[in-house]
This record gives sequence, C-alpha cells and structure tokens, in this order.
Amino acid sequence: MKLNTIEDAKLEGKRVLIRVDFNVPLKDGVVTDDTRIVAALPTVKHILGKKGTSLVVMTHLGRPKGQKNMEFSLAPVARRFEELLGSPVKLASDVIGSQVKEDVASLKPGEVLLLENVRFYKEEEANDPAFAKELASFGDIYVNDAFGTAHRAHASTEGVAHFLPAYAGYLIEKEVRFMAPLLENPAHPFVAIIGGAKVSSKITVLESLLKTVDTIVIGGGMAYTFLKVQGREIGGSLFEPDYIGTAESFLKKAEDKGVKVILPVDYVCASEFSETAVPVYVDAPDVPADMMSLDIGPKTTQLIIDAISTAKSVVWNGPMGVFEFEAFAKGTLAVAQALAASSAVTVVGGGDSVAAINKFGLADKISHVSTGGGASLEFLEGKELPGIVALEAK
Repeated sequence: MKLNTIEDAKLEGKRVLIRVDFNVPLKDGVVTDDTRIVAALPTVKHILGKKGTSLVVMTHLGRPKGQKNMEFSLAPVARRFEELLGSPVKLASDVIGSQVKEDVASLKPGEVLLLENVRFYKEEEANDPAFAKELASFGDIYVNDAFGTAHRAHASTEGVAHFLPAYAGYLIEKEVRFMAPLLENPAHPFVAIIGGAKVSSKITVLESLLKTVDTIVIGGGMAYTFLKVQGREIGGSLFEPDYIGTAESFLKKAEDKGVKVILPVDYVCASEFSETAVPVYVDAPDVPADMMSLDIGPKTTQLIIDAISTAKSVVWNGPMGVFEFEAFAKGTLAVAQALAASSAVTVVGGGDSVAAINKFGLADKISHVSTGGGASLEFLEGKELPGIVALEAK
C-alpha cells in the first residue's frame, strides 16, 4: 500500500485543509486527555513550517447527530490546541457559510483556523458531495491525519479527497507503515494476541490474521466460547452460544493451516462480577460451576510470555481479563510488560488495549500504539478504509 504523504506535497504558499481527530474527552469545559491533539502536532507543525502556508482544520467532537448543539462545540478544544501549538488558533463560528468563507479568505501565512464541529451537519456523515465540495473550497491541498475516523466514508474524511489533491499526514502514514505489513508480509514468527469480551466482535480479525500469523493467543471473555468447544467447563464465564459453531470452525481452520492457538489453561475467578470480588486462583482446565473467570492465571500468562519471547512481530488487540478491576488486571499487565520488553515489532490497537498500555505507563516501549480503535480493528480485519483508500498513490 503506497500512500501520497505530505512529504510528496508542494505546500509552500498554499492554504492547507486538514482533517484531524480531536474527538477528545472533556469535563467542565476542559480537555482531560489531549493525546489525540498531541499526536497531530508533528503534521500541523510541518505544514506551518513551510513558507507562506496557512491552515484550516476540521474535526468532529462527540455525537451531535447533525444538529448545532453547542454542548459539542470545539471551543475547549481550540483553547487546548492553541496552548499545545504555541501560536493562536481562531475558532470559526460555523462549519460552512459566508462568515466562514470570509474567515478562510482572510487567513495570513502561518495562521490557523479551526472549523466548528463538522458533525453539526448531517451532510458530514452522509458524505454529501455538495457539503464536501464546500469544505474543499477552503483549501488548495487536503491532508488527512485522522486515522481514528478513516474507516468512515464521511465528507471530511473521504468526500473532500475527490475535489483536492489528497495526502496522508505523518500519523496516518505511521499507522499504515506498521499495520499493513501484519496483513501482507510480517516478520516471522508472528504472534497475534486477541482478547476482549465477545467472539462476535473479533472473529473477523481472527480469520483475517490466519493468513499470516504463526501463533494466536485468545484471551478475555471471548476465550470461554472457544473453551466450551473443547469440552471445558466454564462456570458462569462469558459465553456466546450462537457462536459455538463459528468458534469450532475457526479452531479447525487454524489446525489445517498449522497455526498454534493458545487458550487459557488456568484462571483467576470470582463468585460475582464486581470490583470488590475476592479473586480465587483455579489451577485446573475447568472453571468451577459457581464461579466465573475474570482473568488468566499464571500458567496461561507464562505460555503467552514464552510465545512473545521468540516472536519477531506481535499485534495485541483486546485485554486478557477485566483489567479495570485491580484484582483481575495481572494477566493484562503481564502481557503489556512482555511486549514492552520484547525486541519484536510490537503493535497495539483497539481502545481497551491502548488504555491498558497507557494505564501501565508502557506506551513508549511499544513500537506502535494505534490511535484508532474501530479503524485499527477494521484494518486488521483486512477491510478497505475509505479515508485511507482516498490517499493511495494512483
């Protein structure tokens, strides 16, 4: 996959229209986590560093459902963006319209205008061509650096690219550089660690990875449906009876392809799903009938660590247990620490896995931590992401 990137663009003297992902959490009108804003700064600064460039910035925030709901105004985001950038950021009063056109036309070199929330208009999510064309009129060049929304064919992520020369920012370029080889030509041995709650949300990822992976670790709540297929007792653990056939079919495919599948062999259980539940270690292949498993045990953890220790490529998507509860976070923590210590190319994607890596303070020890939850999942599923396809070199 070859993208047109900002390194290929002639930016000097141009007004650049950029789509970023500043969909950040707020509390009392203040940004509480500015990770996504910080992640876009290298691209923003590169553009503004070119002689005579100005910048028009687009993003969404929350789910205003196509209405101008000022609860979702970008005003707090503009303030934090300005602080981090170290230069003024003007917030437009709207997304399109005559006043916005005036604001854009008056931009001087080095100046930044942030449009209001693009999802104030239902035409954004509908990828309305007229709306996309009006957005495109604000720039000479389009740059997309919003990987987190690249799986959506929206006006600001895909539609605009039909009207302007389109390029990937550094963040999207990095995402593709690390993620694409996992599906095309990874360094072997390649280990995939897939966790999370449900088989239904991850089965497409598992089947896609079968094409290139050597070992698949299945953890989290989804593991117990696979264990049930193997005749194990799972007590009150999470279970999707409708996916028994799917799980059985997957295990057969893995066996046919010679892919090793690691499932839990011991557990940390509790009698109830609660943060205050007392953890009980079960050193057996079956979960007691009056208990539910909320984490993997030390023997399973060691199997995963051993697999990581010999790997050249590792992707991790989904926690091993209920890591939000301190008593059931050890399995997820151990996997995170093993990845941090590994010399392999390590890629972590998916909201909960990224949250775990950040919670344990290990993000800087991972080769690549993806910024896109749904987008990274769909990428691993082998799906085409509209926002990425629009940036491919023709």
